[in-house]
Amino acid sequence: MAYTNINKSDEYFNTKLYSGTGSTTTLTGVNFQPDFVWIKRRNSSINHKIYDSVRTAGKSISSNNATAEITNDAEGYLSAFTSDGFTVQAGTTSDEYVNQTGGTYVAWNWLAGNGTSSNTDGTTTSTVSASTTSGFSIVSYTGTGSNATVGHGLNAVPSIVLVKNLSDGTQQWSMYNKNLPLTNILILDSTNASFNPSDNDFQDTAPTSDVFYINGISTRTNTNGNNFIAYCFAEKKGFSKFGSYVANANTDGTFVYTGFKPAFIIVKNTSAIGNWFMLDNKRNTYNVVNSRLTAEGTFVEHTDSAYDTDFLSNGFKLRTNSNLNDGAGNTYIYMAFAENPLVSSTGTPVTAR
Repeated sequence: MAYTNINKSDEYFNTKLYSGTGSTTTLTGVNFQPDFVWIKRRNSSINHKIYDSVRTAGKSISSNNATAEITNDAEGYLSAFTSDGFTVQAGTTSDEYVNQTGGTYVAWNWLAGNGTSSNTDGTTTSTVSASTTSGFSIVSYTGTGSNATVGHGLNAVPSIVLVKNLSDGTQQWSMYNKNLPLTNILILDSTNASFNPSDNDFQDTAPTSDVFYINGISTRTNTNGNNFIAYCFAEKKGFSKFGSYVANANTDGTFVYTGFKPAFIIVKNTSAIGNWFMLDNKRNTYNVVNSRLTAEGTFVEHTDSAYDTDFLSNGFKLRTNSNLNDGAGNTYIYMAFAENPLVSSTGTPVTAR
């Protein structure tokens, strides 16, 4: 069997950097028509903005807060997904979120299915855009208020299911993660450690290759009549890895094997309070990688040795004794996506940075 089915990772995930123009602009160079675009202004303390093709362009949610879905945000929005990128334009008051003059921006882009289908694998019908090749699907559904299952379309068991209530702006993001006890979740818009919620959002049950589980009493995942969006990720050898590590608090820090040269990682302490650190290969083009943004925070991009990480041909290595991502004895989960597989399907090895 081939080491990987994805030799060109940037056909499924890619990071795009751009500078704001103050006018409607179509950004190109993503290498595919994205279905999921996550934008953050790097030089201003403002909200993250997340868009996907299932909800359709113009409709945003933020990873750093519980706000309900916003359509055509007054402070700028993504107005179209294009064949090689996306279009951004001003809202009624400004274009600060996506395209302000003087703004520097990062956009992380994923390919799903470039189309949707109705999925009846679960007890509640969902609308799905899925790439079974890269192991990523976008799933929309309506809550039932009763225990239910939802089809995700991956034909593989998701390692992560990330859900947001689109209708209720008081409900935080909920994450199922295979590296946590089945009873526990993480909240994306919070620095809190993992915990066991009283309304056990995912029925304390692992997803299957067809469905994930939602609890009838959970307002984060299944309020009757509310609209929900779920982002589901299954590991694909040579392209994505969703694991955990125990830190050693040493400048010769923990090495994490992924089986590929990383393009993008998110790291979160599950044992204690800690940020969701976001590092990528475009904002730092050589080692060390230490330009931090955080998924739960509006912070300006900050470069500091406390975040020092090396991106290697086969994983990443921590180069800090900071509690931020290498606190002694703490357990961290990570999401990692590839720049290149360690070995291509033809047996060609990748070089280090």
